[in-house]
Amino acid sequence: MITHNVLVALKRLALPAELVTARPKRLHSLIFNTPGRLGHHARRGLLRLAAVRDWIVAYRESLRLLPLPS
Repeated sequence: MITHNVLVALKRLALPAELVTARPKRLHSLIFNTPGRLGHHARRGLLRLAAVRDWIVAYRESLRLLPLPS
């Protein structure tokens, strides 16, 4: 039940228009299963994503739209 509510809120608040009608399985494969590699360089953690740059930019914009607690 909680997962459903989180996905509905994510769809309405932050996802692009083409993903508003997407089913949970599609969202899971697009967003949550993005392949990447964790690494370290100069004492910093890095996440190297194997996704297309446009998708990463859209994802970051979506995160900016989410209301975060202050």
